[in-house]
Amino acid sequence: MATALWRRGWRFRWRAPAAAGRVRGAAGAAAAGQRNYDLLVIGGGSGGLACAKEAAQLGRKVAVADYVDPSPRGTRWGLGGTCVNVGCIPKKLMHQAALLGGLIRDAQHYGWEVTHPILHNWRKMAEAVQNHVKSLNWGHRVQLQDRKVDYFNIKASFVNEHTVCGVTKGGKETLLSADHIVIATGGRPKYPMHVEGALEYGITSDDIFWLKESPGKTLVVGASYVALECAGFLSGMGLDTTVMIRSIPLRGFDQQMASLVTEHMASHGTQFLRGCTPLQVRRLPDGHLQVTWEDRASGRQDTGTFDTVLWAVGRAPETRSLNLEKAGVNTNPDNQKIVVDAREATSVPHIYAIGDVAEGRPELTPTAIMAGKLLAQRLFGQSLDLMEYDNVPTTVFTPLEYGCVGLSEEEAVARHGQEHVEVYHAYYKPLEFTVAERDSSQCYIKMVCLREPPQLVLGLHFLGPNAGEVTQGFALGIKCGASYAQVMRTVGIHPTCAEEVAKLRISKRSGLDPTVMGC
Repeated sequence: MATALWRRGWRFRWRAPAAAGRVRGAAGAAAAGQRNYDLLVIGGGSGGLACAKEAAQLGRKVAVADYVDPSPRGTRWGLGGTCVNVGCIPKKLMHQAALLGGLIRDAQHYGWEVTHPILHNWRKMAEAVQNHVKSLNWGHRVQLQDRKVDYFNIKASFVNEHTVCGVTKGGKETLLSADHIVIATGGRPKYPMHVEGALEYGITSDDIFWLKESPGKTLVVGASYVALECAGFLSGMGLDTTVMIRSIPLRGFDQQMASLVTEHMASHGTQFLRGCTPLQVRRLPDGHLQVTWEDRASGRQDTGTFDTVLWAVGRAPETRSLNLEKAGVNTNPDNQKIVVDAREATSVPHIYAIGDVAEGRPELTPTAIMAGKLLAQRLFGQSLDLMEYDNVPTTVFTPLEYGCVGLSEEEAVARHGQEHVEVYHAYYKPLEFTVAERDSSQCYIKMVCLREPPQLVLGLHFLGPNAGEVTQGFALGIKCGASYAQVMRTVGIHPTCAEEVAKLRISKRSGLDPTVMGC
């Protein structure tokens, strides 16, 4: 049987299986040396770790089982889940790297003598980003150790409703049982298996942040925020980048804002193949990748040559290897996500699911973290607070950032009717763009409100610099039920982009020009 990767002092408390309690089923009852816990979390990502640490803080005996299968390309990473290793953190750092390139070009307008050409060193950036990620991996392990949470680097699957069997990389097995089990295994990128050569020659977001060498000329296939964010920072670093979109960009987001995002990217060098689907990827004798695709409208086929093909065509939950049927946990047969109720409980009352693996939940790190903490507090802290999944703010870190909270304009109209919705909007120019002579054509804000006074704010959409910082602040007001009248009585901070939100006076219904004039 495998031991834990580490545990303070390498000491464990061993318990005999309870006769009528925690260990259920023949396999569990017969297991010698089986370890028993108040809470077992399967998955060491943001949500799972938050839940485990909160439960430990409340004095419970907790274990975390986490294992990362390498990507088809062979990329591996440590504890912390998608966000830390192959998501939010490296993405934001590479986004920042790309933004710095633009700021260096701006600097000469502000009097700085800049040497040309301005070159970017991918290897140096990647090493720095990867070193930071590794420090976070270590930090998570230390935090678990400090809270006396047992960490097992094992691939877990259910034996019965209270017991899982974990297998190490070397094939050794260990059995863990618990009163409560939380599934927080997240998801992994999909490959379009119907496309010849997709798996053999393509990479995904599981790989892009761990490349030691520049990806070079890149085709990004997909129109999700992952696709556009990756394409955005690649373009910002001066790489020849093309995005292939089958239908619409940023599905699920406000489509006017999505159009502005892609317009800005196109005007700053990113190429788009719209209405196209890939058919084949093959490696040429010179090592380049030849991609064949079809224009869906005309049926015409075309080809292009790239150094890298990045698939960003969606994600699949990590549920297939869990043997959920042995525990009686139900999944949605269409997408294999785990069906949960408002308490995050599955079809088995003491088994829960949080984060990307759960049906109907936003695939966002902060929601998984909060859901995990609240779940632990309900289980062990006498709390009754449920996670609220409405008015969750988020930001798409494209070159011109898009932050939003609440309903899109389309959702508001569908829910309340066009005649009951008022949209206030403005095109504005960030002060920083003026001296640098930057184009601000796509810097845009809109606030979606109910038309009847006091005009409850239903949604806020902000496209511009530092969108995440702006949106986070206004999200609190919207969460608290802010009205348009209250926002208009809010004094802005001058000169900022955020103050433009508090100056939205022109409605779409009026037909007036929403371009902000003056300072």
